[in-house]
Amino acid sequence: MPTTRSDAVPSSELTLEQEYVTDLYARLDAARDLASRRLRQAITSPAVSPQDLQERDATVRFQSERVTALDAAEGGLVIGRIDRAEDGALYVGRIGLAADDATTDPALVDWRAPAARPFYTATPVHPLGVVRRRHIRTRGRTVVRLDDELIDAATAADTEGLQITGEAALLAALGASRTGRMTDIVRTIQAEQDRIIRADANGVLVVQGGPGTGKTAVALHRAAYLLYTHRERLARRGLLVVGPTPTFLRYIADVLPALGETGVLLAGLGQLRPGIDARAAESPEAAAVKGRLEMVEVLERAVRARQVVPDAPLEIVVDGTPLRLRPVDVARTGNAARRAARLHNLARPEFARRLVDLLAKRYAEKLGEGINGGRDLFGRDDVVSLRREVAGEAAVHDLVQRLWPRLTPERFLRDLFADPAAIADATPGWSEADRALLHRTGGDWTEADVPLLEEADELLGTDDSAERGRAGRDRRRRLEEAQATLDLLHGSRSTDLEDDEDGEVLSAGDLLTAEGLADRQRELDLRTTAERAAADRTWTFGHVVVDEAQELSPMAWRLLVRRCPTRSMTVVGDVAQTGSLAGADRWAEVLDPHARGLWRLEELTVNYRTPAEIMAVAADVLAAGGTGLTPPQSVREGGEPPEAVRVGEDELPDKAAAWAAEFAVREGTLAVVVPPSRVAAVTAALAAALPAVTSGPTADSSLGPVVITPTEAKGLEFDSVLVVDPQGVLDEGVRGRNDLYVALTRATQRLGVLSPGELPDELARLR
Repeated sequence: MPTTRSDAVPSSELTLEQEYVTDLYARLDAARDLASRRLRQAITSPAVSPQDLQERDATVRFQSERVTALDAAEGGLVIGRIDRAEDGALYVGRIGLAADDATTDPALVDWRAPAARPFYTATPVHPLGVVRRRHIRTRGRTVVRLDDELIDAATAADTEGLQITGEAALLAALGASRTGRMTDIVRTIQAEQDRIIRADANGVLVVQGGPGTGKTAVALHRAAYLLYTHRERLARRGLLVVGPTPTFLRYIADVLPALGETGVLLAGLGQLRPGIDARAAESPEAAAVKGRLEMVEVLERAVRARQVVPDAPLEIVVDGTPLRLRPVDVARTGNAARRAARLHNLARPEFARRLVDLLAKRYAEKLGEGINGGRDLFGRDDVVSLRREVAGEAAVHDLVQRLWPRLTPERFLRDLFADPAAIADATPGWSEADRALLHRTGGDWTEADVPLLEEADELLGTDDSAERGRAGRDRRRRLEEAQATLDLLHGSRSTDLEDDEDGEVLSAGDLLTAEGLADRQRELDLRTTAERAAADRTWTFGHVVVDEAQELSPMAWRLLVRRCPTRSMTVVGDVAQTGSLAGADRWAEVLDPHARGLWRLEELTVNYRTPAEIMAVAADVLAAGGTGLTPPQSVREGGEPPEAVRVGEDELPDKAAAWAAEFAVREGTLAVVVPPSRVAAVTAALAAALPAVTSGPTADSSLGPVVITPTEAKGLEFDSVLVVDPQGVLDEGVRGRNDLYVALTRATQRLGVLSPGELPDELARLR
C-alpha cells in the first residue's frame, strides 16, 4: 500500500501549489478567450464554395467543443501531480494546457493522455518511474488540501513524517454524501478501472462487476477516453450510451458534460426509434416472448402474408369493362416483384406496374374482341393511353393496396398484434399461451416493441421515391434561381465594361458557379452529431456503451448490433442482478449469436460503494440464488449496522413513512425500495410525511426521497435505503432473489428492512 500524508504537508508546499494552480487558471482563461474568438470568427466568416461551407462547419463544431471542454474544466481543473525519478513533476488535470516552451512537458496533461496513466496505475510494486503521487483538492480556484502518496520509498529523498494511512483521496470520496447525480471519478480512478477505461476500442468489451464496483463510472470514463483518443472518427459517427430507465439516465447525465464531452447521445432502449418514446408497461412474460430471436422469422412470415394471393379469381371493372384476374396471375406478378426488390415496400411499385400492365393487356383484349380477332387493333400510343386509363382507375388502386399494401412498421405491427389469426399463421409450432401474449389491440408502445419495429423497418423498407423527387425538384429550382442571379450580375458587369477600357473588374459571376451559389442557399445543418443521430433511424454509431446490459433480450441485442455494425461496444452489467425473463444468465448466450469471437470479458472485483456489514447481508441472498457467483469485496467497513423491523400489514405504509422520516434528517439521499404492488400506498404515505417525494419513471433523488421498485433502482446508489416487504420483492419479481440482491446493495451508508411478517430465510442474518 502506498504511504500517504495529508495534514503533514507543509504550508509552504500548499502555497507553491496554489501559485502553480493560479498560473494554470490564467492559461485556462487565455485558452477559453482564444477559442471563443475563433468560434465567433468561424460563425461570421463568408463561405464561397461547398468546401468552404464544410470547413466552416467543422471549425464551428471544433471550437464549440473546445469552449465546452474549457468551461467544464473550470470546476476542478487540477487533479494532481506525479513526481518522477528522472523527469520531474507532471501535473494531471481534466484537460491539457500547453506550456510556454514547446520543448518541455505540458503545463497540464489531460487525464486521458498516455503520459497521465502512471498517476492512476503506479504502485510500490510497479512504480513506473513515479516517486510520489500528489492529489490536489481545490474549491473553485483555491487549493484546500494535498494528499501525498509515497510510491518509491527507495528513490525518495525525504520520507520523514510519512505514515501508511491508505488511499486517502479514494476513502474521502467514498465517504462523501451523494447528491442524486453521479459525479466523475477522474481523481480516484483505480488501477483495475484504468485498465478497462483505456482498453482497445475494437470488438465488444464486456465488463462484469457486482454492485458498487464502479461499472457505470468506468463505462462513462471509457466513453470520454475513446472520444479523446479517436476524436475524428467518433466526432463523425457519434457515441451512444444506452441506459435501463429514465431515472438512471438523469442520474448519469452530468458525468460526460463535466468531462467536457457533450456530443454523446444518452437514450433508453425505448427511445432508440425516432418519433417514439416507448414507456408503456406490459407483463414480463409478454416482453420475454417479444424478445426471442424467433420473432425475426415471425415478422418475415407476417410480411409475406400481407402479399396476398387470392383463393379465387378476382373481377375488376375498368370504365364499365369487367376484367378477370386469376390467382396464378397475382402469384406470378408477386414473384416478379420480389425478384426486383427484396423489401416489401420497395417491391410494391414493381408489383403495381406489372399488375397494371397485365390489366391493360386484358382491357385491350376485351375491347378488341370480335374485331380482327383482337389482334393489332391498337397501336403503341393507344396501348400507352389504355395503360394510363387503367392506372388511373380508383378500383385498380384499391386492388393494389389490398393485394400488396404500402405498410409502415407501426401499422404492420399493430395489425399483426390485433389479429389472432394472423399471429397463428406467423407462429407455427407455438403454444396458444405464447400466441396470446402477443395479442393486443391498441395501446402505447412498450420497450420490447422497439426492436420489433426496427426489424419490421428492415423487412418493409421505405419507398423514398417521392421524397427524392421533391428533393430533385427543389435542387433544380435553386439552380435556376442561382443561374438567373448570375446572369443578371453578368449582364450588369457587361454594361459597366462598355466604359471600362481595362475590363479587369471581377464580378460574382467570375467567382461563383450556379451549383456553388445553389449550395450556399441550402439550409445549413448545424445540429450536433448526437442530435442528427437521434433523428435518423439508419444512423450507425462509432461506439456504443450499454449499461445494465444483462437485462437486454436477444432482439434488443440485434437492434444494437444494427446500430453499431463494427461491434465496437462497451457492455457493462452483472448477471447476478438480472431481473428480466429475457435477460442473460451467461454473457455467451446473448453475445455469441451476434458477436461470436469478437467479445472479451473483464471483471471488476472490488466494491467501492457498499460497507462490508451491508454486503454480508446481500451476499447471503446471492448465495441462496445458487448462481455460484462471488460477491465483490468491500473496501471499507463502518457506517451503521443494517437493521430489520417486523410490523403488521395494516401499519406498513405509515411505519415506512416514519422510518423514512428518520433517515431523511440525515445528510444525503434516500430511497425506499418496494415491490411493484406497494408503490402507490407507500408513495402516498411518504408524500404525506415528507416533502418532494417522487416515484416511478419520474423519481429523482436530487429533489428528495424516492419510492422505486428494484428494477427502477438498477444502477443507482443512495446514502440511505429502506427495503419494504422483502418477501414481496421475492414473490413479485420474475427473478426474485436477484431483485432483492439489487435492493439491498444500493446503500452507501445505511440500510433498513421493514417486513410485514417473518423475514425471508435469505435475510436470517438480520434476525
